[in-house]
Amino acid sequence: MGTLLESIHSPADLKRLDYAQMASLAEEIRTFLIQTLSKTGGHLGPNLGVVELSLALHAVFSTPEDKILFDVSHQAYIHKILTGRLDRFETIRQPGGLNGFMLRTESEHDCYGAGHAGTALSAALGVAVARDLAGGHEHVIAVAGDAAFTNGITFEALNNIAAQTRRMIVVLNDNEWSIDRNVGAVARYFHRIVTNEHYQHMHDRATRLIERFGGKTAIKVVRRAEEAAKSMLWPSILFEEFGLEYFGPIDGHNLPLLVETFKFLKSIDHPVLLHILTQKGRGFQPALDGQKKFHGLGPYDPETGKTPDGSATYAEVFANTLADLAAKDPRIVAITAAMPNGTGLDHFRPRHPKRYFDVGIAEEHAVVFAAGMATRGYRPVCAIYSTFLQRAFDPVVHDVCLQKLPVLFCMDRAGLSGDDGPTHHGLFDIAYLRGIPEIVLMAPKDEDELADMIKTAIDLPGPSAIRYPRGAVAGVARKSEPQSIPVGKAEVLADGSDVAIIGLGPMIALARGLAASLERDGYSAAVINPRFIKPLDREILARYAARVAAFVTFEDHVKMGGFGTAVVEALDEMGLSVPVVRIGWPDQFIEHGKIDELRARYGLTVEAALAQVLPLLTHRRRPTLVAS
Repeated sequence: MGTLLESIHSPADLKRLDYAQMASLAEEIRTFLIQTLSKTGGHLGPNLGVVELSLALHAVFSTPEDKILFDVSHQAYIHKILTGRLDRFETIRQPGGLNGFMLRTESEHDCYGAGHAGTALSAALGVAVARDLAGGHEHVIAVAGDAAFTNGITFEALNNIAAQTRRMIVVLNDNEWSIDRNVGAVARYFHRIVTNEHYQHMHDRATRLIERFGGKTAIKVVRRAEEAAKSMLWPSILFEEFGLEYFGPIDGHNLPLLVETFKFLKSIDHPVLLHILTQKGRGFQPALDGQKKFHGLGPYDPETGKTPDGSATYAEVFANTLADLAAKDPRIVAITAAMPNGTGLDHFRPRHPKRYFDVGIAEEHAVVFAAGMATRGYRPVCAIYSTFLQRAFDPVVHDVCLQKLPVLFCMDRAGLSGDDGPTHHGLFDIAYLRGIPEIVLMAPKDEDELADMIKTAIDLPGPSAIRYPRGAVAGVARKSEPQSIPVGKAEVLADGSDVAIIGLGPMIALARGLAASLERDGYSAAVINPRFIKPLDREILARYAARVAAFVTFEDHVKMGGFGTAVVEALDEMGLSVPVVRIGWPDQFIEHGKIDELRARYGLTVEAALAQVLPLLTHRRRPTLVAS
């Protein structure tokens, strides 16, 4: 006899279940998630928290006609399962498999893709207004985590919803966490609401009424009680000031209460917000005990939650180096946008708690905040993923670089981010930063050089940025103290006369591999670690342009506007005509997958570089190889 989960092939199958069956299905889904993601990795904690919510949404609404948008859509795993993707779910985040986020090209039920927080309300408003203009009647539901309400885009949307659409449902999924615990006034505001004893008593009564009677009548009774209580407790409820009728908070794990509430909200002809309380990691004790770890992780033991011991990471080296430097320099402050764990700053925080600032999911604010501190003599360090710093491009230009302020941007996840896919790949930062005047842009070949670059950047009088990859370091020996690097000076690792190979950052490994292959063929190859993307070491470029037949550049970045392009431009400006083979990512969004497999598919390999450079060397005489 099959399980309930195996019988769900579309939301229509879910609608045939009663509440008891739905409760059983919820537990089956949790077990399935824990077992499946233990092999593939993924965002376990967020999805364990939205099982009942996802079931209730699909029991009441009808996708793809009705539109459900998630913020962030890493909490859409159950949505994928309920919309016909159960048989492919074991492929999630795997090469050629399901994406870890909603993807419009993956299913007609995915009406909007989102890998960055703060977008659901704006996008849902756009969908709702388009419906209104077309005379449609479908429902539009935005499901946003409470962390999304620390993002400015969310409040820009709130400012417009009531003025621009006649009907829309916002679900505030309140679990007190993004990746780390939520911070700031908005988080404290939500906490005051949910801990008020009058609300707690009222919603206990609401639950009993709905479980006993069900339907709209019970909810209307509760609603009248809420209105009376709110007029005494908060004369000005935040969301109602924005024009959204507020309901809640209610238990986000009570299926009957959720279903009946959504049935009621369907009938309301103006924008509403439902505040639900959920428990991130519900049903798996290791996820409850390790909220940050189980937000998103690789494979783990499904019984104990233990993960393999990992090597030191670039993020840890960054944070520990910064903490050591801050112990000697009181000007250093560290700023993160809700990513203390991912950026490594949870290693900095306990050592310098008064100089650590988490501003929530608010990258633009983080950068302008840093600029303000820099005007008062501090040395702010903004630790923000490459893909998320894109959101703060204007403040980087206008507030930091235009004013020549000494802010350091440390961009973790620069380059391919693997299983998270195109929303998280850091493949554009060189292109969007190197054209900005005043900024110094660096990329270390290993962890020791990362420490040196942090020291170098702290000593600079103006803005700077360092890009480095996700994951394990190269494994080189570290110096006892970081040393400053002369700005704009590259490092020659091996001399050569036929070809000059420049490997940016950790891509130096491919540069060395190509040099070894060429030398086996009898060619002399120089290997250069550029260290600086901006300013480039033009002296070294000119020196090798006078002797080699070609340059080869390796970068973990798109070729368009990237490091190789900078080399081509510099040679052209110096009037030097030397071919440049650029090895990097093509002008397209790269799918999720294993990094080595994707590099092989797109030609970021020694073999691909060899095939392109050898034709440029054919006119050079190979030295006679003497047999040993």
